[in-house]
Amino acid sequence: ATPSLANSFATEIYTGNGGTQAITGTGFKPDFVWIKKRSGAQVHNLYDSVRGINKVLYSDLTNAQATVTSISSFDTNGFTLANGGGDTNASGSTYVSWNWKAGGTPSINTDGTTTSIVSANQAAGFSVVKYTGNGTTGATFGHGLESKPDLVFFKNIDQSGNYNWSVYSNTSVTGATGLLYLNLTNGFTTTSSRFNNTEPTSSVITLGNDATINGNGDNQIAYCFASISGYSKVGTYSGTASANSITTGFEPGFIMIKRTDTTGTWVIMDSARGMGSNAYALFPNTTASESNGWNTAFTATGFTISSAEAWINASGGTYIYLAIKEN
Repeated sequence: ATPSLANSFATEIYTGNGGTQAITGTGFKPDFVWIKKRSGAQVHNLYDSVRGINKVLYSDLTNAQATVTSISSFDTNGFTLANGGGDTNASGSTYVSWNWKAGGTPSINTDGTTTSIVSANQAAGFSVVKYTGNGTTGATFGHGLESKPDLVFFKNIDQSGNYNWSVYSNTSVTGATGLLYLNLTNGFTTTSSRFNNTEPTSSVITLGNDATINGNGDNQIAYCFASISGYSKVGTYSGTASANSITTGFEPGFIMIKRTDTTGTWVIMDSARGMGSNAYALFPNTTASESNGWNTAFTATGFTISSAEAWINASGGTYIYLAIKEN
């Protein structure tokens, strides 16, 4: 089916059965599936249709991609788990999966100086991009969105060790002069080595020469998000340590928040696991199980934070967020 804004993101929760099982209800065939155990400490598992369903990355680790057999297929209404591994399907454990629709079968993109392989859902502002680094400052690759990405997660999938996840975010408090790290709590770090102080365009992303994002001969993956009116938004807000209403222009079903002015854990909340005074949160940079009591609610026009939790609402703190409307 032609990618569209409708039926392009869904959160599914499930209980592991220790064997095989189909996870259904997305309403579309996903191209990017992010799974996290809720009921205990376990690594975050990230799968996509560009790298292939047997390749996993971990948002909380610097590891290169690993070959696994956890998922046997992406299906028209979800995905099928192939075994009882603890990361995704231990018997009796509870899990959440965040699912995105890109463009299905990837295609070659020659928009930049570096050829990329792209699966893009332009209407929903989401693409999965694979490219090979060349170590050259100013190299560019095509992202396939036809609008400027506002948030991009990068990982060198061939390298481990100190090869952190790099995050580009196009907001007034961050931007192309530096980066965040998905697997770390660091605030915004100023450096030209990642994005060459150059904002993406509607067709390409510009790289610096840092090996974590542009290692010569290394394969890289990029998950790209562009704000789409009424559906998704990458934005920023200031903390108040009291009731704080953030306007997105729609009712979200998913939010990811990161403090940028100082250290702070990444936080994900969603309507499927429960919002309100007892909202449940998970943390992309750590294996920790979910916690509750985050006192955050979705509204018709955005979300409201009613706690003073420093990771999401410290007085005077600056934050970025990704908000997405649920199907």
